[in-house]
Amino acid sequence: MKNVFKPKFFSVLKSGLDRKQISSDILSGIVVGIVALPLAIAFAVASGVSPEKGLITAIVAGFLISLLGGSRVQIGGPTGAFIVIVYGIVEQYGIDGLVISTILAGVILILFGLLKLGALLKYFPHPLVVGFTSGIALVIFSTQIKDALGLPIDKVPSEFHEKWLVYFSNLDQINWIAFSLTAITILITIFSKKITTKLPGSFLAIILITPLVHILKLDVSTIETFFGAIPNNFHITIPSFQWNELQNYIAPAITIALLGGIESLLSAVVSDGMIGGKHRSNTELIAQGIANIITPFFGGIPATGAIARTATNVKNGGRTPISGMVHAITLLLIMLFLGQWAKMIPMSCLAGILMVVAYNMSEWRSFASILKGSYFDTLILLTTFFITVFFDLTLAIEVGVVLSAILFMKRMADISEKRIDDFVDSDLIENYSDLPIALNIYEISGPLFFASARRYSEAIEEIGLTCKVLIIRMRHVSFIDQTGLHNLKDTIKILRNKDITILLSGLNPEVKAKFKKYQLTDLIQEDLIFDSFSGATKKAREILERPPSNYEQNS
Repeated sequence: MKNVFKPKFFSVLKSGLDRKQISSDILSGIVVGIVALPLAIAFAVASGVSPEKGLITAIVAGFLISLLGGSRVQIGGPTGAFIVIVYGIVEQYGIDGLVISTILAGVILILFGLLKLGALLKYFPHPLVVGFTSGIALVIFSTQIKDALGLPIDKVPSEFHEKWLVYFSNLDQINWIAFSLTAITILITIFSKKITTKLPGSFLAIILITPLVHILKLDVSTIETFFGAIPNNFHITIPSFQWNELQNYIAPAITIALLGGIESLLSAVVSDGMIGGKHRSNTELIAQGIANIITPFFGGIPATGAIARTATNVKNGGRTPISGMVHAITLLLIMLFLGQWAKMIPMSCLAGILMVVAYNMSEWRSFASILKGSYFDTLILLTTFFITVFFDLTLAIEVGVVLSAILFMKRMADISEKRIDDFVDSDLIENYSDLPIALNIYEISGPLFFASARRYSEAIEEIGLTCKVLIIRMRHVSFIDQTGLHNLKDTIKILRNKDITILLSGLNPEVKAKFKKYQLTDLIQEDLIFDSFSGATKKAREILERPPSNYEQNS
């Protein structure tokens, strides 16, 4: 346990903190707390639970994830990805069923961490992740139509197609005031950055629209209409539970654990790239598990690392877990002293915020890019997407992983049947001792696909950060899939931001064509891609022999 569970917060304390960084973390935490306020309320309401449950989750889970997690800057709390799952569990099993499912999910996450399954993320192909993320985004968007249009529908069906049939049959009852507020919210959320970057657009929309609705007494639904007042306190709750019902909650718990683990590790990886750090994946999973075990007893819902809030934390100067804990404390103070005003927030305003969240989640650019790619990646993407939308997220992940494995075996079988007549980059150099000290070499052996992409990317980044020029030999890379392209592209961006020049050698025609198709040649110009290793080393020497100013311009 000691070797697996090493919270970053205590490591940071041991290494020491300066006052300037603490001040930056506190300020960043306050900003992130303000950003999290409308999102926490909106995610809770969209999940079919009362708004204070979202705040409680952001407070309790957010504090625990920062205190015990394996990332320096991770911000935890409720996220849009859980909306579909939570809504379904509440509808089928009630609040007690949600509490039990969340606690079980926490236990599963701790087991994942203790079994050192933090690298589980690498087995989820990029098309699969984009497929179910886009699917969730579409489902979230569809759940907000009722409030966005102010439709007087008592019960919205849970099935996707039936939901839209009900919407179309009620279009003649649109509340145009609610629709206008939704549109204004979306515009403020999107375009507020052109006016100020200090306050998030979602927060601005709420503080501008809520008083307007109250003063003008506009005829629209508010949080109070559906849920009453928002409590300014929370207490311990124990769910009613029968042991013979345990089997009902295992499938929902696994879904929560898998999605929570994937999203938290994705968020940690993204933040690593932003700060040049390295998270502890197993520690992060254990912290997520602890947070999901404790939070439900206070009335919270499932929590995980939130990519958008984590990115906001980094951009505002947060560099230690202190910012995440301050974010939780900020929300606690808001709930204690300003919660009474939150009940006036219009439901159409929350719907507008969630529609923007759904758009940002959709990853439509990645979706479109994958569709232009190989048949295999497109099949995984579309299968996962449609199963997520029309059936079930758990089934989508299961089918996506199995399909990825089958298609990988098919790819390998096809490659083994090909005869390679022209072997590029075949020159062998056993002794690298005469190469410049500032030059490092890394060779990728085998296909760069979803199961190996993360490992190779981490190794390339680690080796690249210790030199000025890095040659990546790819003569044995028989093929590269979307996950390999995605991870390699992110790694190259990180190294280029550190003024490290990347050279490639030995790309076969198929891999080189994919590099051009997916704009990797925008990061590595064609004059830095070589058929032979000797050509790459010659270019590396030229770069290193140039004066520093010229080197910096070329890198």
